Amino acid sequence: MTNSELIEATDRGLYCRTGDFYIDPWQPVDRAVITHAHGDHAHPGCQHYLTTRAGEELLRLRLGSDASMQTAAYGEELTLGRTRVSLHPAGHILGSAQVRVGLAGETWVVSGDYKVEPDSTCDAFESMRCHAFVTESTFGLPIYRWPHQTGVFADVHAWWRTNQEAGKASLMFAYALGKAQRLLAGLDPDTGPIFTHGAVEKVNAVYAAAGIRLPFTRHVGTVERGNSWERALIVAPPSARGTPWTRRFGAVSTAFLSGWMQIRGTRRRRAVDRGFVLSDHADWTGLLGAIQATGADRVRVTHGYAPVLARWLAEQGIDARALATRFEGERDDANDLPTAEEEA
Repeated sequence: MTNSELIEATDRGLYCRTGDFYIDPWQPVDRAVITHAHGDHAHPGCQHYLTTRAGEELLRLRLGSDASMQTAAYGEELTLGRTRVSLHPAGHILGSAQVRVGLAGETWVVSGDYKVEPDSTCDAFESMRCHAFVTESTFGLPIYRWPHQTGVFADVHAWWRTNQEAGKASLMFAYALGKAQRLLAGLDPDTGPIFTHGAVEKVNAVYAAAGIRLPFTRHVGTVERGNSWERALIVAPPSARGTPWTRRFGAVSTAFLSGWMQIRGTRRRRAVDRGFVLSDHADWTGLLGAIQATGADRVRVTHGYAPVLARWLAEQGIDARALATRFEGERDDANDLPTAEEEA
């Protein structure tokens, strides 16, 4: 296999010809191996899906209960065509996986989305040795270097308390699937009451059923009229920003929780008062460390700043190149789950 690509880029996504399956295809295919349930990785309409046991319910939440789905435990080996396939923790969101593919002594790992900083809402990233590594590059620029999450949560609590003193509700926008649960897991519920948008509450239920500990929250839609929101922190998806749903809270301070907040000016474009830097993707340092740890002599780069990262790696003497993808990394509509207006 040393002179060919075990995983190749096609117009439907990453394809393993010897196993006859696609990894995170962006068009319907017969067999799809899904790394996680975000919309840019989990496309509807495939005949058959393989995903992690831990991620099944989130994937069904996006694709529907009727989707034909096979699950595997982390590390469990399966045979697909002529290849051996196993799924391993990616540290991105609940149930997220890297895909390990082996054939004739050759091992490839497709990372999906990943982060190397552990948190309590998902299994920690597992580094694996391989001959070729397909890495994401959502934040593949040197400017993206994350502050430690402990300091970020301290800043969030300080903002929340300042708003309480000013008589304002704290409205935090965070992706409904993954980021919102990571935020909630880091909050101190003694600071004040915590409320959620319907899209967030729906995902919270799946996390709770999986044994992930989250603080008590109330769905905004169940709260009686006339409620005082002055001490509250409300967690909502970015898609709720600027909608009539937000008017019920009266005076508010708004914030957005995302790796994109690293860039000056992004907060202004998002039209929010505060930005907090917290990402479920690896930063520049994390990407380079993860790639080095694999020992791979070939690296293929997708999702995001792929040409930049591939060029930097090539300058270090690594056989690296970008693979074309339909998606360019973290997007609001990929990380939010659709919810009916009455569920908001």
